[in-house]
Amino acid sequence: MSVAFPPAARIAPGRGDDREADLLARTWASPPGIRGWFTTVHHRTIGLRYIATALVFFTAGGVEALLMRLQLARPENALLGPQAYNRLFTLHGNTMMFLFAVPIMEGLAIYLVPLMIGTRNVAFPRLNAYGYYAYLIGGLLLYGALPFGGASDVGWFSYVPLATLTYSPGKGVDVWTQMIYFTELSALVVAVELIVTIFKLRAPGMSLDRMPLFVWSMLVMSVMIVFAMPAIIVATTFLPLDRMVETRFFDVAAGADPLLWQHLFWFFGHPEVYIVFVPALGIVSSIVVAFAGRPIVGYTAMVFAVVATGFLGFGLWVHHMFATGLPQLGMSFFTAASMMIAIPSGIQIFCWIATLWAGRPRLRTPLLFVLGFVSLFVVGGLTGVMLASAPLDLQVHDTFFVVGHFHYTLIGGAVFPLFAAFYYWFPKVTGRRLGEGLGRWNFWLLFIGFNATFFPMHLLGLQGMPRRVYTYSAELGWGSLNLVATGGALLLAAGLLLFLVNVAWSVRRGAIAGDNPWEADTLEWATASPPPAYNLRRIPVVTSRYPLWAANGASGNVEGLRIDRREVLVTTPLDAEPDHRALLPGPSAWPLALGAATGVGFIGAILSPVWALIGAGLAFVALVGWFWPRPEPGRDRREAVP
Repeated sequence: MSVAFPPAARIAPGRGDDREADLLARTWASPPGIRGWFTTVHHRTIGLRYIATALVFFTAGGVEALLMRLQLARPENALLGPQAYNRLFTLHGNTMMFLFAVPIMEGLAIYLVPLMIGTRNVAFPRLNAYGYYAYLIGGLLLYGALPFGGASDVGWFSYVPLATLTYSPGKGVDVWTQMIYFTELSALVVAVELIVTIFKLRAPGMSLDRMPLFVWSMLVMSVMIVFAMPAIIVATTFLPLDRMVETRFFDVAAGADPLLWQHLFWFFGHPEVYIVFVPALGIVSSIVVAFAGRPIVGYTAMVFAVVATGFLGFGLWVHHMFATGLPQLGMSFFTAASMMIAIPSGIQIFCWIATLWAGRPRLRTPLLFVLGFVSLFVVGGLTGVMLASAPLDLQVHDTFFVVGHFHYTLIGGAVFPLFAAFYYWFPKVTGRRLGEGLGRWNFWLLFIGFNATFFPMHLLGLQGMPRRVYTYSAELGWGSLNLVATGGALLLAAGLLLFLVNVAWSVRRGAIAGDNPWEADTLEWATASPPPAYNLRRIPVVTSRYPLWAANGASGNVEGLRIDRREVLVTTPLDAEPDHRALLPGPSAWPLALGAATGVGFIGAILSPVWALIGAGLAFVALVGWFWPRPEPGRDRREAVP
């Protein structure tokens, strides 16, 4: 239901009392105890669940990487056999790309975006909760299937014909395809809710040209997900159909072309890199502005650069296929297109440097991680431009040079900003700061360990060491560099362990942070740390890009929203003018029930297609319960919305 706002009552100076705060807290709080655990739809709780779950998978993926590095530490090592190694690198790739990188960025967005744009929840709270359950079930499926013969060993890309039933019997590839369904379904759900939340629930006055760069980056990420994920969903529909019911989408004998798989996969796979990287740009911009203590240099250029990065990310997928025998004209076109991506990246790096140069930067741990990110990403970007050149790519294709490059891009370009984000927003989540001394040790261990691990891989690649090999002979001379890389991996592991120690210590004993410990500019710092259930007591009226810095940045508050039910203010997409009020649904167990029904259908389909029908029937029942109109406290039955 929508309610028109009387213009005179729309905005008024803010005031409130304790009774109002208590009522707001009761209205927006999740139920207590175990009931609340399974029914909550609060965006911060769901966001933290995404982040915590992704970190668990990140730890698992890190252990897998360490085992692989130990195997390659010396020639002809017998720590792992070839099949165990293949399964490990497949599991490592799947974990990092599908269960860590994208979900943790989405979790960060779910937690922070509503706070930053001045609203009280995402646009579809129950859908948000369902997205998390789908992601969790997908991750549990991948790891839970391991003891039952469900380990795939064909890489995170599952190229055909290697992934077809002829060359990969067993259920490993089937488990992989179903895991993809879960994680991509979850990603699409988050993308849709973020797009609608950003366009329709911004605080009055927060027009698009006043939106924080972090929110811009999450908007671009979400739009990319909407366009990229269907390609992999289509691919992972064709593959199990070939395996289970003998269709012929990738069967050469039936006239099909295996390159179809690579086109579909990389049309998703290359934007996937930027889906991970673009949010990192928003994190870096937020931290640079806060620690430089001044507005960003070139705000408009930064926005265009983020949008251009997202757009160009879709035009480059073919450069993953230079070695497949493409026509020369096509290779030339994608070489040029791949090199163009350096332009928006360069614009952003120069804007960050100019902002720090013109400001008075405070070198705290978050900024230290940002500076590390810039140096590492420059190396990753330059080697990316090298690989965009077809002649060089043909020489180093499928060597460790490529492994070194994409780890510089993904870890340097996304994981270092993520650690910056952890140190920057930890006070907002917990009310305490992470230890600064441990933070600096954490940074240097990660920075040195990272370079010691991945830089030698470039040299190994130039010397001809292929990727995806479980051992090598001593005569090839690759032992020393591999030993250095393994030593670096141990340093990386020590750095990650130190971070966990810092978190465990700081949660209880860290210094009290206060509401805005960094004297930052965006709205999430305008409320308590940690924030109350309703986020902001009054929805502010924004008049500046930097509302907490400008004297008149938030010149009033919204009046007229009911506080005895979950009402939010809906604004216009471009200028964020108040439009109407909307009622959000409260806690519910139906998202969990729908997640379970989806799990029955997708997981059961690995054994028999009949289970897909059973899952669909259960999902129908769950959806009926989800949409069944029922009154809630302070809510008229006729207003019931899902």
